[in-house]
Amino acid sequence: MSDLSGKLGLVLGVANKRSISWAIAQAAASAGARIALTYPNARLEENVRELAATIPGSVVLPCDVTSDEQLAALGPALDAEFGGLDFIVHGAAFAPAPELANPFVQTSRDGFRTALDISAYSLVALTRSCLPLMEKRGGGSVVTLSHIGADRVFPNYNVMGVAKAALEASVRYLASDLGPQNIRVNAVSAGPIKTLASAGIPGLSTMLQAQRERAPLRRGMELGEIADAAVFLLSPASRAITGEVLMVDGGYHVVGI
Repeated sequence: MSDLSGKLGLVLGVANKRSISWAIAQAAASAGARIALTYPNARLEENVRELAATIPGSVVLPCDVTSDEQLAALGPALDAEFGGLDFIVHGAAFAPAPELANPFVQTSRDGFRTALDISAYSLVALTRSCLPLMEKRGGGSVVTLSHIGADRVFPNYNVMGVAKAALEASVRYLASDLGPQNIRVNAVSAGPIKTLASAGIPGLSTMLQAQRERAPLRRGMELGEIADAAVFLLSPASRAITGEVLMVDGGYHVVGI
């Protein structure tokens, strides 16, 4: 396992125990890291605090990524708790339900703005807020969560695919910007997996079935597999890797039909 002993990390995007971000938080803690978790609103605060209680030494902080004020306050709050930061896991993503159910051509201006703001711009804003903390530690690693819908059309993925494409472009530009500070930025593109977020995508069961039938490994993905890949990218084992999108999908992305 990649070693994160003594590392300090922020994990954003935990909603419940089936969240990919939560699986990464657990794996990072098991690898030796101390973890800070965030919650976006009062509705999810209790869930996040209950999960955090199972990770010794973890802290919980508010962070609504649509709020510039909360993003600006996050860095100082983390500094007070940790005194620095070694890595960020960005798992924020959202699109209004009608934008996933209706044809893409009917995407509303507000729906487009919301999806791009929460799912892509938040990576930029979050990284900027935490940049001084990673510089204090001599560098760091940022990992976000993407999907093959950034490159290919998936039924009902719609504006979320566009948001993920913007997210992956942001990974490359951030990697170029922050490389001189020894800060790496990468993405994990996971195969379809049932989470609270993905359950809102109409036709998810069809995606899961296609994964089992067509991916070279002929099976679905497990949360632990995605988490292990993310921890690798967070760890010194990947110290020469930046600006990449690591496909963790059982090989599905190599298949034409």
